[in-house]
Amino acid sequence: MENFVVSARKYRPATFDTVVGQEHITTTLKNAIKTNHLASAFLFCGPRGVGKTTCARILAKTINCQNLTPEGEACDTCESCVSFKQNASFNIHELDAASNNSVEDIRNLIDQVRYPPQSGKYKIYIIDEVHMLSSAAFNAFLKTLEEPPSYAIFILATTEKHKILPTILSRCQIFDFNRIQPQHIADHLARIAEKENITAETEALDLIAQKADGGLRDALSMFDLNVTFAADRIIRYKEVLDNLHILDYDYYFKLTDLLLAGNLPQSLLTVDEILRKGFDGHQFVVGLCRHFRDLLVCKDAATVQLLQVTENVRRQYLDQSAHAPMSFLLSALSLGGQCDMNYKQAKDQRLHIELWLMKLANLRNLLDWNALPDNVDKVAPVTSSRPAESIATGQPAVEKKNGQPVQSSPSPSDSGHQLAESQPITSEPVTSYQTNVTNGSPANGVVSATPQAPVHGANGTTTKALPPKQPIPAPVRPPGSKLRSTLSLNASVAAGPSTDTAEVASSFNTTRVDKAFNLDDLQDVWSTFARIRKQQNDITSEQVVLNRELTLDGTTVHLTLDNTLQVDFLNELKPDLLGYLRKELQNSQIQIEHKVVIQEVKKMIYSSQDKFNYLAEKNPALHELRKVLNLEVDY
Repeated sequence: MENFVVSARKYRPATFDTVVGQEHITTTLKNAIKTNHLASAFLFCGPRGVGKTTCARILAKTINCQNLTPEGEACDTCESCVSFKQNASFNIHELDAASNNSVEDIRNLIDQVRYPPQSGKYKIYIIDEVHMLSSAAFNAFLKTLEEPPSYAIFILATTEKHKILPTILSRCQIFDFNRIQPQHIADHLARIAEKENITAETEALDLIAQKADGGLRDALSMFDLNVTFAADRIIRYKEVLDNLHILDYDYYFKLTDLLLAGNLPQSLLTVDEILRKGFDGHQFVVGLCRHFRDLLVCKDAATVQLLQVTENVRRQYLDQSAHAPMSFLLSALSLGGQCDMNYKQAKDQRLHIELWLMKLANLRNLLDWNALPDNVDKVAPVTSSRPAESIATGQPAVEKKNGQPVQSSPSPSDSGHQLAESQPITSEPVTSYQTNVTNGSPANGVVSATPQAPVHGANGTTTKALPPKQPIPAPVRPPGSKLRSTLSLNASVAAGPSTDTAEVASSFNTTRVDKAFNLDDLQDVWSTFARIRKQQNDITSEQVVLNRELTLDGTTVHLTLDNTLQVDFLNELKPDLLGYLRKELQNSQIQIEHKVVIQEVKKMIYSSQDKFNYLAEKNPALHELRKVLNLEVDY
């Protein structure tokens, strides 16, 4: 029975042209050989399984080849190439630095370097995992590495370049190996499967290439595993999923659709199915975050190339990304990052995942609120004392006293309903909504809904008007949040003596002309704003900022602050303050600028040395007196 040889060894590249995914390095090495511009020391660094040691061996073989091809490749027929293939070459020495990392091992190597090659032009020393050498071994190697004999070439290989001493790096020609692209790995696996008479589904090879994470050796090991499992020598996608324990893309697409629809129960059941199949919860969180990231890059045609998947899966990503709002994906990634960071510390890790999904499923409701136009202010609903059925029907509330119905007096909000009922309207009622907007936001923070004047139908019939839409509810601010709402300020301003709703609505329209103002006007309005803020929340630091001295340059207000803490308070106040100033002074060009002037702290005099220095500053002759009399300051 023939001995089995793993694919990583059986199909190991023997020439530069057969190296996969490292063309930038193989081309440079071939040109260096053809032009005889060979360095005395090479350093090959990069991830595992990308061809560092393989390229070192090919370079060593090609350097000593006696019959180079015109392309700069080894002939594989000369005495040097044959001895290399049989591992019998006296000119090529390999050293594993992981097990030979002492000073004595390096000294033995240096002793061998002294002897020239018996045949061929060069002696090549390949030192693998060179970062494992001790500091003393590195230092012993420095002089030989910098000035080796003309016939000696050193090829160092490492996966951890940062562990090598800078003095070693400066003496080497460094080549950085890249991770191999999944498509290149899949193509290479397809060629090997064809040589081995193995039938492989394209999706299965692509899945192996993705799982390999840029390492061809890992991909070949997984390929051998799946070939061994397939008794009929057919590699199938579903079997690869089971053998490599990979969560299928379909789960991520299904779960994302459920979260976008706000279907929390089915989302939890899907996660339960994933966990019952033995998949790690943390890997699921990372995989779903990666899925959201891939959907995000599909939003722009310029970034679709960052998606490294097969063509079929790419189409699925493009379809789902078209239905996933950008705000949902960004919020999901932010929440997912927090879930990933806190997963290991969670006592109940499954609950931690489910809480994350609950937040994602609820994002739909928050995004519906955030999707409103910017010129519509989100205000809290007006509390009505009328019964629910009267609001739903638009009828005035009817109270009962002693069992008899008593008509209650209509409230201001009911007048719109009564007017709509008293006027005829067509069978297809049309309601228009009018918003008083001031600089992009509604005046007084309220959206007023006014029904359009009713119109008689063509046949003279009328129908009852629809009630006006209820105001849009405002989101509840979380306890402890530092975000400040402008609603309370708007309400206070509306209730203040200097604000009249009709005047504000008429003066702040889109066509008004900015009015001029002076410093006195500014200071009056500024003081009023400070009083309002003090009534709302009496914060000392806010009042310190609001009571600073003001200067006016055109429409720009300048004030001087003492420290960065005051700057933070000013930045929090600025949106509300600017809106109030522009409205009261009727000028939309007002800006607020600040500068920080740190107060000089007076140094206190405590010690004897401080007292002497203070006096010597006033009278420098004291220094001379101390030197002449050889005096010391008493501590």
